[in-house]
Amino acid sequence: MVTISLCMIVKDEEAVLARCLDSVAEIADEIVIVDTGSSDRTRQIASQYGRVLDFAWCEDFAAARNFSFAQATKDFILWLDADDIITPENKTRFLQLKQELEQTTDVVMLPYHTAFDERGRPTYTYYRERLLRRAAGFRWEGAVHECIAPCGRVRYGDAAVTHHKEKAPDSERNLRIYEGMLARGEHLDARGQFYYARELMMHQRFAQAVSAFEDFLQRPDGWVENRIEACRNLSDCLLAQGKREQAKQALVYSFTLDSPRGETCCALAALEMEDSRLEQARFWYQTAMHVPYTEQNGAFVKPLCYGYMPSLGLCVCCDRLGRHAEAAEWNERAAVYWPDSPAVAYNRRYFAGMQE
Repeated sequence: MVTISLCMIVKDEEAVLARCLDSVAEIADEIVIVDTGSSDRTRQIASQYGRVLDFAWCEDFAAARNFSFAQATKDFILWLDADDIITPENKTRFLQLKQELEQTTDVVMLPYHTAFDERGRPTYTYYRERLLRRAAGFRWEGAVHECIAPCGRVRYGDAAVTHHKEKAPDSERNLRIYEGMLARGEHLDARGQFYYARELMMHQRFAQAVSAFEDFLQRPDGWVENRIEACRNLSDCLLAQGKREQAKQALVYSFTLDSPRGETCCALAALEMEDSRLEQARFWYQTAMHVPYTEQNGAFVKPLCYGYMPSLGLCVCCDRLGRHAEAAEWNERAAVYWPDSPAVAYNRRYFAGMQE
């Protein structure tokens, strides 16, 4: 069985750190926690679980993570953020993975659940490079939204990490780092350009975000999944500026990059429905119904856009087109994906009322 070093970087995480470390304690053979300048009880809590080291913060997440990885001594390195947890179900999967993992594997890609519905089911998931063979010498890249490009022998698994944030992040930090880099004349790689555009969008600087997304989409070296997501983000920014037709065009452009995604089809359908173009909306929801659901390519995935949302959208379209029986059938299709959906229950009452 392989051994695992857990390597983390933290700052002022006293509220969540113990929760995270308790969830992973049975998985990790070694815990290394690098503190980047805490002023609360983070270091004291961390010291109860493993080694604690200091790192002088330099506005560079990759540098801090590389320092933490350099302290590892076991076969594989696992990384987590302090507000991540491993649920009991996924702990079992992790332990099974640990039993099965071969020393020749370089990278293990695992699901990362980052948004949830009211029942706690994931609504936003993507894969991250979660376990890395120490001897392979992987290095983090990117001052913000840092990553390690998977290479070598890559394995996909189903042991998910769950992200449960308990405090508001420093909303200015990431944009501050990017703008500092640009002010110093530093070049943003394709991934950095993509995330810089997203930071501008989140700060509602929509005109600048549009320009940044368009610059990213013109680059030949952008990862296709980031390019597809950029089309959806660009569409949102254009909508915020009242440019509806351009917003639709941004979504359609994504179809030139790769096969359609459920998220994009649903977004386009929703715009057409808002414009009372019901047949067009119906077409895009039907297209979404035929898009296969997969997380294996590492894309940003909203599971409800594969089955549930298209069925519900087709229900509304058909109802507005006067096809009430067909609409009721699509509502029942939606129930297959989410049996206790409030929207499904409301629609059932609506259709029952029509028959009285």
